[in-house]
Amino acid sequence: MKASQSQTSVHATGRRIAGRAQRDGVLDPYLSLNKPPGPALCPRCGVHFEKGRWQRGPVPEGAPAHLCPACHRIEDNLPGGVLTLHEVPQRLRAQIIGLIRNEEAAENVEHPLNRVMAVDHVEDGFVVRTTDIHLPRRIGEALKRAYGGTLEMHFDDDGYFARVNWQSAG
Repeated sequence: MKASQSQTSVHATGRRIAGRAQRDGVLDPYLSLNKPPGPALCPRCGVHFEKGRWQRGPVPEGAPAHLCPACHRIEDNLPGGVLTLHEVPQRLRAQIIGLIRNEEAAENVEHPLNRVMAVDHVEDGFVVRTTDIHLPRRIGEALKRAYGGTLEMHFDDDGYFARVNWQSAG
């Protein structure tokens, strides 16, 4: 990346206005697959497609059913991102699940396709699978702010996938 390119900007609201996906041209293939020609309604989650984007709000009258990209990813069990939490103390597990759900809800206000697919319990922590590449980073950064520890991020250069690892400070 060139030094002149800006990094991700976040306002006090936590809203993402620019990010890696916008800089490098790697787009989610699920967004472009079978894009509806007009207004559409996802029969599973209730988001609707209008004016070129999937959104929440009043549904256009007569909108036909069309599976949204997030529900399609969930159906295919193909995450856009994976966040692995290592060495999570037992006493913090419920709090961390709450933090994950709160970050998902905050992201989902402006980006209804960015969702947690599953939170799997593993021996020393959790594996969180998401429908996009931004939510694992957002959750990982929130974990680091709240509990410290170390955070590693890897974005696939050739595709739309993010792997984020958070290691508890203890």
